Amino acid sequence: MSHIEYKTLDQIKWMREAGLVVAEIHRSLREAARPGVTTAELDEVSADAIRRCGARSNFLNYYGYPATVCISPNDVIVHGIPGKRKLAVGDIVTFDCGAWLERSGQQWHGDAAFSMIVGDEFTSDEEFARSWVRRHQGPGAGKRWGSALPSAPQSEAGEAGAASAGEVSKQGSVARRRELDLVTREALWAALASVARGKRVSAVGEAVERVVAERAEDLGWEAGIIEDFTGHGIGTAMHQDPEVLNYRVRGLMPKLRPGMVLAVEPMLTSGDIENVTENDDWTVRTVDGSDAAQWEHTIAILDDGVAILSAVDGGVAGLAPFGVTPCCWTSIPRVSMLIARKH
Repeated sequence: MSHIEYKTLDQIKWMREAGLVVAEIHRSLREAARPGVTTAELDEVSADAIRRCGARSNFLNYYGYPATVCISPNDVIVHGIPGKRKLAVGDIVTFDCGAWLERSGQQWHGDAAFSMIVGDEFTSDEEFARSWVRRHQGPGAGKRWGSALPSAPQSEAGEAGAASAGEVSKQGSVARRRELDLVTREALWAALASVARGKRVSAVGEAVERVVAERAEDLGWEAGIIEDFTGHGIGTAMHQDPEVLNYRVRGLMPKLRPGMVLAVEPMLTSGDIENVTENDDWTVRTVDGSDAAQWEHTIAILDDGVAILSAVDGGVAGLAPFGVTPCCWTSIPRVSMLIARKH
């Protein structure tokens, strides 16, 4: 039987601070992730962001993990170790980040992940939400999914095409990678909205499967849902009960109750879900070489709703298309306040 750690409002606010540190890591990595940069250099960017915020890495030395961030390009599903690899235009890369802060003598953890296409302009949650509305409700409803979102600048189109010959994995192209990223991101926000509306943790897996099935009709291909790696509870430790599955299961899962804090993290592939762990005991790749993407946020359940602790706006933009309004207190403290407090 699982042991779930229920948090008080003050404890959730401390976790909000940790979540904002993770949001700052994300911002720093998005700015630095350019063609030609090595993943080891990006680990330094992550480490610097953690230091600026007066936090500690919950990845570094976790069961021997040697870095502050997991960087997983193309066919790497999860736990990619930073090193000499240089990013190339058209790569799809997942950054899984975490940090903890000490409050009242205990560690309080944050955990979140995002994917991006190297060379493309990153799409904010606000623009992503607007594109979702256009896709489902606006004048452009019925258009191919993703057609309303920005793609790589024209100056980079040739580079992206050249990259696809050598760097893009067997199953796809840069366009397919964009679609995979979008489906995974939508699956995350749908899953987070399901936590606000659902009764049990199993609502997450149902939401992810629903998005994958709907997008398969639009795209003409169906993403694979990774089953070997799941979401989890989080609080005074990075990984806690309950397990948060990204697929439907039989049997009763724990009820969603105020005080629960969950890391929701769908991982999808553009091909088969079979995977293998490399000799470093960390890096997990798809067996068929298909691409993978992961999006993750930390969500808290309160008496009066939910809060996305690792989103700067508390989840306002990402949840809006699903008719969910998060608790308003999450807009403070801000990242700038954490950095100012450190100094």
